[in-house]
Amino acid sequence: MSEALYALALLACPVGMGLMMWFMMRGSKSSPAQEAPLDEAELVKLRAEIDQLRAGQGDASAETSRPQAARATLR
Repeated sequence: MSEALYALALLACPVGMGLMMWFMMRGSKSSPAQEAPLDEAELVKLRAEIDQLRAGQGDASAETSRPQAARATLR
């Protein structure tokens, strides 16, 4: 009898873990996360922001590549 309880306790962990994994996979299939599609106005706004950031990177890299004397005359 005690051997049966020992075997039951030994199998409880992997069986419980398998059941938890199965329930988690099953739950994610029943309710997929759907993102709302972006509307055209939001896309235009995001593209404009990307263009501004790229222009700012270009200015920053041009400023760091100028000689020290040229930077002093610009200020």
